[in-house]
This record gives sequence, structure tokens and C-alpha cells, in this order.
Amino acid sequence: MSVCVCAGCFECCIKCLGGVPYASLVATILCFCGVALFCGCGHVALTGTLTILENHFSKITADHAMLTDIIQLMQYVIYGIASFFFLYGIILLAEGFYTTSAVKELHSEFKTTVCGRCISGMFVFLTYILGIAWLGVFGFSAVPVFLFYNMWSTCAAMRSPMANLTSIDSICVDVRQYGIIPWNATPGKACGSTLGDICNTSEFYLSYHLYIVACAGAGATVIALIHYLMILSANWAYLKDASHLHAYQDIKMKEERELQDIQSRSKECLNSYS
Repeated sequence: MSVCVCAGCFECCIKCLGGVPYASLVATILCFCGVALFCGCGHVALTGTLTILENHFSKITADHAMLTDIIQLMQYVIYGIASFFFLYGIILLAEGFYTTSAVKELHSEFKTTVCGRCISGMFVFLTYILGIAWLGVFGFSAVPVFLFYNMWSTCAAMRSPMANLTSIDSICVDVRQYGIIPWNATPGKACGSTLGDICNTSEFYLSYHLYIVACAGAGATVIALIHYLMILSANWAYLKDASHLHAYQDIKMKEERELQDIQSRSKECLNSYS
């Protein structure tokens, strides 16, 4: 008796595992990880960037007031992105479960509806738009990495024993040329030992590496959305084929019933003549 129960539980587990949309599950995990890295690291890195600018490049609050507002707005946008993609990932995973069940039961009484196919098509279109948008986010997130890398490489060049420098005070980094702060901001640039001190601060080190991780997170999100797009396109095609198959089966069953009715009537007529 116990052997039969164990066998039944094993078959039930295998059946449940067979209905799991593993491709959608992998894409969801990758999407959650990418969005979490981008939002979490990006939020902290923006705060560190503002601290660096206030302490070393723009000591008058009025000069970087607009930048402060923009950074705060971007942090609020990050909160919205994190919330939206948490819900969107769960919805796409649920849609994957629904489509997997539909494909597994093509030859049963399970029938897809027009509404279900329209919802799958809508997800394909929305995921395509989000993928294009995240490509832009990925490119935008590479900009602060480039700016911090330029500053870091300048500091590394000053510390290099191979560098033949007569005066390190002639080496400067002017952030005003990037449009981050206005040209009338003071001091607006850092030179020589001051620049070296900035590169040695914990804010610079942390923000630089967090921007790199945030950029990597944006790239992972792009890959996850591309993965989602392939999955949703395949699922939509499967649902379309399933609807055509069910329509064909309905027509075939109707024709078979009509043929059986004709045969039964002909037999009745023969019996009446005899």
C-alpha cells in the first residue's frame, strides 16, 4: 500500500514539474536580479555623486540646485521602475504557466480563447517596447561609468611611477565641460593633489563601482526582456496553433456526426423497404 502511495506521489510531482515554465522562470529571475542591481546600486551611486559634487566641485548650493532636483527625480523613478517590474515579472511568469498548461493539454478539452490570445499578443508588444526602452537605459547608465573612469584613470596616471610630470597641479578634471553643473559653479574643477584626494575618498570608490554594477544590471535586464520576448512569441504561436487545431477537431467531429446520421438514416430506409 505504501509503495502505491509513493508511486502516486512521484507521478504527481513529475506532472507538476512538467507544467513549470522553466524558460519564463529563468527570465523572471534574471529580470528581478537585473532590476534590483540597477535600482539599488543606481540609487546609492546617485547619492554618492551628489555628495562628491557638493564637497569638491560646487560648494554653492544654488549652482547645483537643478542637479539636486534631477537626482531626486531619478531616484523616485527608480522606485517606480522597481515596483513596476516586480509586478510585470510576476504577470509574465503567470502567463507562462497559463500557456504551458495550454500547450500541454492541446489534445484535451482545454480550449484557448480569443481573449487569451489577445492578451499574449499584448504582452509581446509591451515587452518589445520595454526592451527598446531598456536599451536606452543601458546606454544612459554607461555615461557615469565613462565619466568616473576618466577621473579614475587621470588619478592613476598621476600616481604612476612611469609618469614624467613636472607639476601635477597642471592635471585637472573639469566636470563643467560635461554639463553636469553650470560654468559659473565654483570651483568647478579639481587639480593635482586635490584631485588625488577625491579619488581616494570612499564616496568616489563606492559610486564608481556601483555605477558599474548598475550598468551590468541594466544589461542583464535587457537580456531578460529579450528572453521574455522570445518566450512570449513562441507561446503566442503555440496558442494560435492550438486554436486552429481545436477548430479543425470541431469541424471533423461535426462531419463525423453528420456522416453517422446519414448512415443511420440509410439503414432505417433499407429496413423499412425490407
